Amino acid sequence: MAGISYFSQKPRFKLKNPVKTSTWIRKVIKKEGKSLRSLNYVFCTDEYLREMNIQFLKHRTYTDIITFNYNPSKTEIEGEIYISVDRVRENAETFQTDFPTELNRVIIHGVLHLLGFNDKTKAEKTAMREKEDACLSLLK
Repeated sequence: MAGISYFSQKPRFKLKNPVKTSTWIRKVIKKEGKSLRSLNYVFCTDEYLREMNIQFLKHRTYTDIITFNYNPSKTEIEGEIYISVDRVRENAETFQTDFPTELNRVIIHGVLHLLGFNDKTKAEKTAMREKEDACLSLLK
């Protein structure tokens, strides 16, 4: 079976229910007509992710997520998703939601990028948010 792995940088972060989360991610991928090859999540700090943003994307800003797409074909997905736990916590407060909901939104946001969804334009951002909401409803 294709794998989904979860890692963390310092400080240690442990996903509450990795089996449920992995099942949900696989369901979303299958619903989009793709198959999973491998997916690695790395939970990290704001500073760690900002350094990656500078190094790989030449952006000097903080972000909640960076997705590296290694898709080998149009039907399989493979990638690495880096998530700033600090930024997710802050965004949960900003958007007046709880941390687990915001974390799941960011987790699936990275998957949606691997599935071909973008969020560069206003229209793409709106479509991405709608897709995130649809995916979150599959988790409940």
